[in-house]
Amino acid sequence: MLGEVDKQHERGHNSTLSFGKAPCCYLSREAGVLLGVLMIGVVVGTGLLVHYLAPHTYPNLSTPHSQHFDVDVFAPPRQEKRADARTTSKPLSSHHSSPPPPPPPPLPPSTTSSPPSTSPQPDVMKGQKKESLSGIEQKTETEGKEEMTHEERMEWLRLPLSLKPLHYLVKLQPLINGNFSILGYVEVEVEVLEATTNFTLHIADIITNNNTVKLMESGVEEEEGLGREVVIRRHQYDHQREFYIAHLEEALQKGNKYTLSMEFTGLLNDQLHGFYRSNYRNANGTEVWLASTQFQANDARRAFPCFDEPGLKATFEIHLARQTNMTTISNMPIKETIHMVGGEGWVWDHYHTTVPMSTYLLAFVVSDLAHNNSTDLDDILFRVWTREEALPQANYALDIGPRILTFFTDYFNLSYPLPKLDMVAVPDFPALGMENWGLVIYSEIGMLYEAGVSSAANKQLAGMVVSHELAHQWFGDLVTPKWWSEIWLNEGFASYVEHLGIDHIEPSWNILEQFVIRRLQGVFVKDSLHSSNPVIYNAMNGNTIIYSKGASIIRMMNHFLGDGTFRSGVSDYLSTLKYDNAVSDDLWEHLTLAAHRDGTLPTNLTVKTIMDTWTLQMGYPVITVKRNNDGNSVTVTQERFLLTRQENSEDTHDYKWWVPLTYTDQAEADFSQTQPKVWMKDSEAQITIPHLATKDHWVIFNLHQTAYYRVNYDLHNWHLLTSQLLSQHTAIATINRAQIIDDAMDLARGGLVPYATALDLLGYLPQERDYVPWWAAFENLKFLKNMLTYTAGYGPFKRYVRDLVLPLYSTMGLDDHLDDPVLDQYMRQKAVSWACFTGLPDCLHHALAAFNAWRETPHRNNITANLKSTVYCHAIAEGGEEEWRFAWHQYLESNVGTEKDNLLSALGCSKKPWILSRYLEMAFNESSGIKKQDARRVFGSVARNEVGQPLAWTFLQDNFDRIHAYSANALKGLMKSVTTSFNRETQLKELESLHAAHKGQVSSNPLDMMEMLERVRHNVDWTQRHYQEVMAWLQNRGYHTTLPTHHRPSDSQRAHG
Repeated sequence: MLGEVDKQHERGHNSTLSFGKAPCCYLSREAGVLLGVLMIGVVVGTGLLVHYLAPHTYPNLSTPHSQHFDVDVFAPPRQEKRADARTTSKPLSSHHSSPPPPPPPPLPPSTTSSPPSTSPQPDVMKGQKKESLSGIEQKTETEGKEEMTHEERMEWLRLPLSLKPLHYLVKLQPLINGNFSILGYVEVEVEVLEATTNFTLHIADIITNNNTVKLMESGVEEEEGLGREVVIRRHQYDHQREFYIAHLEEALQKGNKYTLSMEFTGLLNDQLHGFYRSNYRNANGTEVWLASTQFQANDARRAFPCFDEPGLKATFEIHLARQTNMTTISNMPIKETIHMVGGEGWVWDHYHTTVPMSTYLLAFVVSDLAHNNSTDLDDILFRVWTREEALPQANYALDIGPRILTFFTDYFNLSYPLPKLDMVAVPDFPALGMENWGLVIYSEIGMLYEAGVSSAANKQLAGMVVSHELAHQWFGDLVTPKWWSEIWLNEGFASYVEHLGIDHIEPSWNILEQFVIRRLQGVFVKDSLHSSNPVIYNAMNGNTIIYSKGASIIRMMNHFLGDGTFRSGVSDYLSTLKYDNAVSDDLWEHLTLAAHRDGTLPTNLTVKTIMDTWTLQMGYPVITVKRNNDGNSVTVTQERFLLTRQENSEDTHDYKWWVPLTYTDQAEADFSQTQPKVWMKDSEAQITIPHLATKDHWVIFNLHQTAYYRVNYDLHNWHLLTSQLLSQHTAIATINRAQIIDDAMDLARGGLVPYATALDLLGYLPQERDYVPWWAAFENLKFLKNMLTYTAGYGPFKRYVRDLVLPLYSTMGLDDHLDDPVLDQYMRQKAVSWACFTGLPDCLHHALAAFNAWRETPHRNNITANLKSTVYCHAIAEGGEEEWRFAWHQYLESNVGTEKDNLLSALGCSKKPWILSRYLEMAFNESSGIKKQDARRVFGSVARNEVGQPLAWTFLQDNFDRIHAYSANALKGLMKSVTTSFNRETQLKELESLHAAHKGQVSSNPLDMMEMLERVRHNVDWTQRHYQEVMAWLQNRGYHTTLPTHHRPSDSQRAHG
């Protein structure tokens, strides 16, 4: 999955996405009040629904031992780590040869009640048992859990190890055009791994009809041939763990198989998780509803009762009911469509049984979306779906999707295993894309592209997201992590090989060079904090470390093993473990076998030995290279790089890595050798490399920045590199120029290199014409901008940046040629954006003129797509209410997702506080016209605004509970965006107070809040340590931070004096 957590590393060049699948940013659980209202609607409207929507007769599945119960709502933290003793199921043929029973009708009032409040009664919160009126025991086992560590709590949340699911039969009838309820029926066949007297599975936001719950032993037939029934003596719901527990009269026997069946009612929620509802307005202005799914990581349980863990693979037979004017899509092709008996205007779509797969990869879409088919694949049905009015925007995805799928088939030497693949862009989706097997679901900006309206960066974004999700069809779907602690095997691989897929399709994009600045350098700052985490970590939906560090160390392996060895090992891994689950050691084993076979690693060294140092401990080394007195050898040391060193840190771990060292010198200047010349072991704090270079020649380590570490040099070598860049910068490879810039600036930020050394090095940039080094420079200048915005040094800093970027702006110009190389288009956008930021009059004049020309002819927008974000933002910033309203109207009228995103971000650029305050209010009110998924974008655009940042922070503090209720999972992103420039003690104290008042509400992962606090503390520390240092450097170069203390007459005044 490519989600919000990962967007900072897929950011478009003129996009306002803060690219990080993340990861993944997911929206919160359904508010209890909404669930209560809708469930009451089920009761009140039950007669009408039975008559008009589902007038069936159903077999009697009830049992005298079953009773109805209400499921409360709770969303537990979603991370965990445990060694799992389960084995995964092999391909299983369906055990349901006869047609299954249809789903239940709406439950009669006598067997249902509205769900309780989401706030449990005090006795439940204390861990006491409470017998509900419906006969189900509600239980929350919270006593003693408050003191659990994160790891312990995640272990506690796991299902018991006694049962393994084999096969599901699922029948769902979502009432999309009714009251948004879901009428459901499920059967799940299990194998008993350990004798047990209870049957436990996951369930959430669902009302079950306990009179229908039955447990039958397979293969033991009684008189009616239905098998032997196991008596359920008591039903229990564990609110904290979202467990349904059937307590049995007898033990289930090891090795035997049993089938649990039940009827239930669910809810199409509006929280963008589980089975949820979405809407849009068609060309006629009519509101149209649809239903879609987002199950990763643990939301399949909101659609039907299931064993909702990735290691519990099973086969699924899916039946979806729909009205005849709609269509359904699921993971497999439709086997047959059957008219619903007694249900006029309704049919059942019965799908072929799936291959063994995890619950989180199951997916459904019920809609009126239109589609196009590809003719490029002979044996795979490949389709793209979206709103009918937007269907032409799916042409690019339809073109590249089959070609990327074919590339991965060749690259992995393993065929795509399913008979079809659908890619669907839905109006409301919480991430950029989700890799559901055979049914990939995207947000509109994650898949759609409109030439002439969308920018080159938007096109690249769509291509990268498609490539990412198709890579998952192998890494994640075919071979799935045993538990979420190994999710990097999904996301790290997809985040790396997505670049290979796009490089094959669009070689002119130089996407492999872009990897370094987007993925590797993009994650370095987070991983240099004390609050970082290892790659192997309990993060259900992933984060920047899992996505980007994971991708970076996989790229490192590719280089130190060699591409042939790497591909061979990966192919063996996938072939051996297909349809199964894996852990990291499985990958290490197959890569080691390939490396020893090919001779790329000595037989006494394994991939596990090397890679455990990169996956089991957080952080990364700074490799310090110092010349020795003999003049031609260097001493190399390693230590963990930290932006701020903490006094009295409790972390006593000795951080050391197996480091692949590659290097060249000025005389050789050969950057082509990326396999290591020397290995620095994790047992070595220091090594000497002889015969390297004379003392008057520079050396460069980490060629093409293929390994995951920073490099520091003695000051003499830094000066030699600066001289080389000033005299002939192209003597150093492009990626290494970007590396040198990024390393120098962050080493200065961490206090290991003087800022004068790092800033002097940037002096060569007016000569630079390659995009990658400029990106590295701009990202580091952005940090200085954030630190200086509210200081006296902001003006001098902007004048310095203007002088730095002016030659690039003059060379690239404002005439955007869409046939230019893509990286030139990106560089022009960067030049214009930064020139306008500095207040360059020519830039602002052209931006205002272009926007005003559009206002005069609203139906003809001649602003080039690559420059829209800059033009819109600065025109709205310089304008007032009239300009703002024009842009808002264009947002409402646009049919293109990327254009809507540009306008939403630009509307936050206003300099009028009252407009920004109104915009913040609109962001958290769906009736305003802003979708819930876009609230974070709106808030972030205001928070990045110099005028808007204080307003956004005050709004967040004053409305925290309201925002949490509206979109809880957006809070982490909101707080990160508004605190980015915090660097004062008072701001830190305010953030600490907010954290203390709302512990656990910002994120279920405690590291998220720790990271936010650490970043602000680092900013405060940076200001105290380095502000004056940077000001002195600016002053010495003529960018004065103080005004003259007395009037100095001009030359003409003196001449006439």
